[in-house]
Amino acid sequence: MSGPGRTEWRKSSHSDHQGGNCIELRRSGTAIAVRDSKNPNGPRLVFARTAFRALTREIRSAGR
Repeated sequence: MSGPGRTEWRKSSHSDHQGGNCIELRRSGTAIAVRDSKNPNGPRLVFARTAFRALTREIRSAGR
């Protein structure tokens, strides 16, 4: 993901600070990319912003 609107990877505020259970997110245009911070060159999931919002709503509601 590169080009106009590209931002840097940002670690989730819910990730622990000891190097485990970390994901990073990056916005680019109409997409959100997700990767494992321990494997930055590994596979990435890319979601349309609307799909990512729906996913995070589902995750939040499952935790209640």
